[in-house]
Amino acid sequence: MAGREDGAVEAEAMEEGRERKEVNCENSEDGSNNNSSSSSTRCHGNDVISVQFMQKILAEILGTYFMIFAGCGAVVVNLSTGGTVTFPGICAVWGLVVMVLVYSVGHISGAHFNPAVTIAFATCGRFPWKQVPSYVVAQVLGSTMASLTLRVVFAGGERDQHFFGTAPAGSNAQAVALEFVISFFLMFVVSGVATDNRAFIVNFIYFETNGGLIVPCVRTQIGELAGLAVGATVAVNVLFAGPVTGASMNPARSLGPAMVAGRYGGVWVYVVGPVVGTVGGAWAYNLVRFTDGPLREITKTASFLKSARIRS
Repeated sequence: MAGREDGAVEAEAMEEGRERKEVNCENSEDGSNNNSSSSSTRCHGNDVISVQFMQKILAEILGTYFMIFAGCGAVVVNLSTGGTVTFPGICAVWGLVVMVLVYSVGHISGAHFNPAVTIAFATCGRFPWKQVPSYVVAQVLGSTMASLTLRVVFAGGERDQHFFGTAPAGSNAQAVALEFVISFFLMFVVSGVATDNRAFIVNFIYFETNGGLIVPCVRTQIGELAGLAVGATVAVNVLFAGPVTGASMNPARSLGPAMVAGRYGGVWVYVVGPVVGTVGGAWAYNLVRFTDGPLREITKTASFLKSARIRS
């Protein structure tokens, strides 16, 4: 669920290509870990066929599928085997699968896997709004496919057996509040490790041969531990909020199982809470991002929020 800073740049380049109506054009994209790679966008008059964008959508579908299959699968196995996985084990599965998938496809699609994260990045100008519907559909589709697979494999097609969706254990108000807080926390961490170049600067020491001599060298990597930080945050949230709300933090995680099982009670909680929470977390990090400068510099322009959005 690590975001991408280059989405808006890419969208702007594609829009310029449409306006010029060029037959051949190229569009470049930066990786999620600031590794640059080039890819081409084919243009035929007004029609733009972006192979790169389709790869992003496919990565979101597959990433969300594996995340839900592993996380909800742990829940199903725990229910069907009398608790062999245990609750801490379920927490570990959620955290580990998120971490692995961030490292696997984060450089392709940004590894959102979460409509709330996608919307939050869009509100901050870090993701193009016109790509939000495609991402959301891909994420819900991946979740639904994974839920359908789990139902067929473990429940034999029975809807009411081993429900692995989310439902409030208490009142809806309590569930919304808790989902808001944990989603806020998750997005605050994601914004820090995925959008701030100062986060997780790691120095690697290695050796090279130069003129017959072995010379120690230092290589700096930025954001290399983002997947670990995001995965750990998910595990912590599930650990303390799981017994109360199921610790969704993700509308797709709740909508997929709900649609497959036909159980929609309280599902709005897992749409409103995560979306509002992630938007709040993203903007909260934007506010603290520039506190290292003098106050007169931070408030120099007429709109601080607009300045923060541009300078980030």
